[in-house]
Amino acid sequence: MQDAHVILNDITEECRPPSSLITRVSYFAVFDGHGGIRASKFAAQNLHQNLIRKFPKGDVISVEKTVKRCLLDTFKHTDEEFLKQASSQKPAWKDGSTATCVLAVDNILYIANLGDSRAILCRYNEESQKHAALSLSKEHNPTQYEERMRIQKAGGNVRDGRVLGVLEVSRSIGDGQYKRCGVTSVPDIRRCQLTPNDRFILLACDGLFKVFTPEEAVNFILSCLENHCGHLGLTTSYVTFCSWRCLTGLFYPPNHPLGEKGLCSEKIEVVTDLDQG
Repeated sequence: MQDAHVILNDITEECRPPSSLITRVSYFAVFDGHGGIRASKFAAQNLHQNLIRKFPKGDVISVEKTVKRCLLDTFKHTDEEFLKQASSQKPAWKDGSTATCVLAVDNILYIANLGDSRAILCRYNEESQKHAALSLSKEHNPTQYEERMRIQKAGGNVRDGRVLGVLEVSRSIGDGQYKRCGVTSVPDIRRCQLTPNDRFILLACDGLFKVFTPEEAVNFILSCLENHCGHLGLTTSYVTFCSWRCLTGLFYPPNHPLGEKGLCSEKIEVVTDLDQG
């Protein structure tokens, strides 16, 4: 398996944000590797460390602008670090990875994404009395107009829906051999304010969505939380779901009362602690 994930419930102390403006910072991410596990593993180990070091300290005029700049700098720095290490090997590493990260600053989510992994928010609609699956991220593939134009401008091309007929994503960490062809590590960054009707965030690699629609995945998770987790107090915890291309099992933390481990091929992460208070 070339996927990796990170769940950091509270990194407020490490980030040392301005106390008057920010009271809690959390970080969640999934990384879908290709060509090897080294890029996804490196990103999982280092991206949040770089983020903590670059997180705004002291007084800032605009928290939103500062956090977004911090995320851009973090992705750029992490990619450069990995490419430097990869190019120093003999033969050079050719690994790459998508990255979908959610930085929760109090009740504001900042979603930074590279590639085709996705972030989905489950929000309850009081009018329809149904749960909706809201997309928080933008997928990057070479067939999209803006992505294809950037690749062609850099001297690359898109064949069979792939960069140079090989790479399926147009933005990634690593993939040094494609960076000169327009593949970039600049993430798409979005902002979302949480509401009392938000239930959980789903972070998943692309394999999940080749089998399930976002709505199907959200409904499955809701049923799991209601049937298996509610009476154990898991509605205020962080749970990672894993599968063989479909949701066949659950992966719980070690020594958990429901400690059955589902086989894992695609990394799926569910954040269920969306406390607004």
